[in-house]
Amino acid sequence: MALKAALFVLAFFFFFFVTSTTISSSNAEEYFVEGIAEPPAVGRHAAPSPAPAPHPHIFVNYEECPAACKARCRLQSRQGLCNRVCMTCCKGCKCVPPGTAGNRELCGPCYTDWTTHGNRTKCP
Repeated sequence: MALKAALFVLAFFFFFFVTSTTISSSNAEEYFVEGIAEPPAVGRHAAPSPAPAPHPHIFVNYEECPAACKARCRLQSRQGLCNRVCMTCCKGCKCVPPGTAGNRELCGPCYTDWTTHGNRTKCP
């Protein structure tokens, strides 16, 4: 009985050793062939690439400005003022930047350099 148990344990360890050595050597050969010095660490992932910036809304005609300005000014506290100024900038520059704020540089110097009489930026 003890002999059977010893043979079973010996066979188990032999089987475990042979399969683990075979798997690790085949993996090592694959990485060597591909030119990778060591296999990648498990659980680590490459950092995701940043999302591309949305393209500005460039218009051919004045009819598309109201919808874009409404989207641009939807979070402003003074939506009426924002819409009026946005429509002026859209008509003059043929562009409304994406999003509700920022991204003004995507519309070029016409949009960014237009100022009020008080020397403040005009376009939202």
